[in-house]
Formats: sequence, structure tokens, C-alpha cells
Amino acid sequence: MSRQRTIKHEVELVGRGLFSGWPVTARFKPAVAGAGVTFVRIDRDLPVRIPARIENVTAKPRRTSLRNGVAEVHTVEHCLAAIRGLGIDNIDVELTSSEVPSGDGSAEPFVERLLQAEVVEQPVERTEYRVTAPVRVTEGDAELVAWPNDAPRLDVVYELDYGKSPVGSQVFAFSLDRDDFRREIAPARTFVLEEEAKALQAGGQGTHLAYGDVLVIGRNGPIDNSYRFPDECVRHKVLDLIGDLMLMGSFVCGRIYARKSGHSLNHLLVRKLREQRGEQEFAARLVSSPKYDIRAVQRVLPHRFPMLMVDRVIQIEGDRRATGVKNVTINEPYFQGHYPRHPIMPGVLIIESMAQLGGILVSQKLEHTGKVAILLSLERVKFRRPVHPGDQLVLKAESVNVKSQSAQVRCEAYVGSELAAEASIRFMMVDADPN
Repeated sequence: MSRQRTIKHEVELVGRGLFSGWPVTARFKPAVAGAGVTFVRIDRDLPVRIPARIENVTAKPRRTSLRNGVAEVHTVEHCLAAIRGLGIDNIDVELTSSEVPSGDGSAEPFVERLLQAEVVEQPVERTEYRVTAPVRVTEGDAELVAWPNDAPRLDVVYELDYGKSPVGSQVFAFSLDRDDFRREIAPARTFVLEEEAKALQAGGQGTHLAYGDVLVIGRNGPIDNSYRFPDECVRHKVLDLIGDLMLMGSFVCGRIYARKSGHSLNHLLVRKLREQRGEQEFAARLVSSPKYDIRAVQRVLPHRFPMLMVDRVIQIEGDRRATGVKNVTINEPYFQGHYPRHPIMPGVLIIESMAQLGGILVSQKLEHTGKVAILLSLERVKFRRPVHPGDQLVLKAESVNVKSQSAQVRCEAYVGSELAAEASIRFMMVDADPN
């Protein structure tokens, strides 16, 4: 397996934000193995760290932006593409303003600075995410499809279609770990049609830019500029996609087909891939040793057959959250009378299952206090789908507020990836029966 990489020396890139025009210095600094890519707003009273992950994306038109609290950083995709193109896993990018320097609208300025910083290996194996099953997302007539690759690399085919505009239709195929990113992708610049450029500047964005500063395409081609590639526009779309895929938090390996995709659809694909990875990790936990087997569950809960609803706890994070399993079989006694021709697990028992897991979670904080969690009230109860014999009910509980006399827990129950039920459950803490 390949090893993780960072940079050896600090380097700086000075410029102005593409949309804001604000002056900014980006300082690239080495990061420890496993740290990932993090943007740091050092212009704040206290530096704010914003990891380059999909959960931190905030919706902005025509770019990828990240947020942590009130601190934002904009137009990160070209920087992320350069980092991915050079195979860098861990790096801090300190910024003196809210937008990354635009350079010439490509990834080339970032690549040049990072090469000056010297890319070095770290003594830790790289963790990649390999697409294991096809994933497709769409927005109107735009689509993105990801599916497994025979080799551990990222292959992209992008089909650009600007209709009857001067850009027209372009198709480009690129293999990130086989072809030359620095030569074939990094120089491709952000492009905009002349009428779009005028509309953006009329709206106060990019007012510092002249036509020669970016690739503006008029009726007869580039204005005050020339193409770096005959198909520069589609190559830049590939660049954007590579940068946005870094929001996965690890290198993505697979085959990607894109048609008319933009940042919002790129983000949606990453979210779907994160869900796929989460399902794989959860499935792996299901077959691993449980945190609490049935004997451990019985030591915590006072319930017994037929009212003991939690078969095992597969994950527990302190007193914050827990995940458990209830295997639903046709041998459950309630199926004899609850819709026997079309057996459905009673909703109250789904709630009871979630409440029991919530009681286990609460007990983590109140252990050795001699208290037992008794259900007090239910709020925002919703049933989303029926649960049938043969289903495996995956229970999730997250503590909201736990005190010595009461507790509130947010619970969900899933069948596969489908939400079956949810509720906010309040408990009253009472003294346990010493017998």
C-alpha cells in the first residue's frame, strides 16, 4: 500500500479572491499523518480550523465553500485539486481572508508552490475509499455516476454540453494516477461566458478582474486571451470534480462519469459515497464482536423475555451515542395476534426498543448511582415504514441532556438505510430495586 504524504517546508501564495477580490495570503504548512486537509482562518481573533469535509460545505453559487460556525472559506476546489493531484494527504492551509487566492483561475499556481514545498512521505499507510457499488445522482439533465474500478485509482470521463454557445460540446477522459495531472489538468482555467461575466460584475462579484485575468469566452472565442487546450473548458470541469471529491476526507478510487455536472451535484455524489462508506463500516461492525452481547445487556437492563428488545449493542461512544440491534423474527409472540396474515411489528414495541437502547446509553453516565431509567414522555414520534419478520432493526440513540433525576435522548430505528421510526424520549431516574 502507498504511504501518506505531506509537505516538508512552509510556502506561501499571495493573491486575491476570485469572487470577492479581497487580498489574501495562503500559507501551506505540513500536517501530521491522519490529519487530512484543513483550512485555517488566521485572520480571526482566535484561529478557526475548517476541515475539508463534505459536512462543512455551505451552499454558494459557482464555487465550493466551507464553514465552521460563522467562519467561512470560499473557492477551495482548485486548491484541493492541486493537493489531490500531487498525492498530498495531510496539510494545513492558513488564510488571511475568507477566500483562497484565485491566481489565474486554475490549479497551476497551487501546484507550483506545493512542489517548492517538497512533497514527502509519512510512515503511515494511506487510507483510500474505493467505490464498491454503483452510485448515481442527478439534477435535471445533469448526472454523475460512480462505480468500482479494476485498479485502485480515479478515472474520470466528463461530457460537457453548452449547447449552441461558443463552448459547445466537449468530452475528456483522465486517469488521475496514470496520466499527468500537472500537465493535462492543472493549467485549465475557470471559464465564463461573456454575458455571465457581465452579470456577475453587475452583481458586485469579480469586479477587480479584467478580461485577460480569467478565461472569458465571447461569441468568437476567448476575449483578450487564448485557450491553453482546445478543450480547456471540459478539462477545468474535471479539475473541479477532482477537487470536490477531496471532500470525502480520503482519496476516492473508482470510475466517474459526469455529464453537465457542477459543484452542487459533485457535493451530492460525495454525500452518497459517504453514505455508502458508512453502510460498509456499519456492516463490518455487525459481524465484529459487539460492545455488549445479550448477557451484558441483561446486566444493564431490568427487562427479560418477552420484553427485552435489544439483542446487542455494537457501538457506544461514551455517554453521547449508541447503536444497537434488534433481530425481528417470526417467532416473536406478538406476531400471533398483530396482523397475523401480514405480520407487522407493533409501533409501540419499536419505541420500546429505542427506549431500551436509550436507557443503556443513559446508564453510561449514571453508572453506580443505583438509578434506573424509566420512560417519562415521548415527543416528535414518527413511524416511517413498517417492520416485518426477517428485518434487522438498527437502533440509534444520542443523548441530548442527562441529569441525575432526568434524561432526554434522541432515538432512531432503521431497516437497512431506511428510517423506520424516530422519537425524542424523556426518562425519569428512579432508585433501582436492590432485589
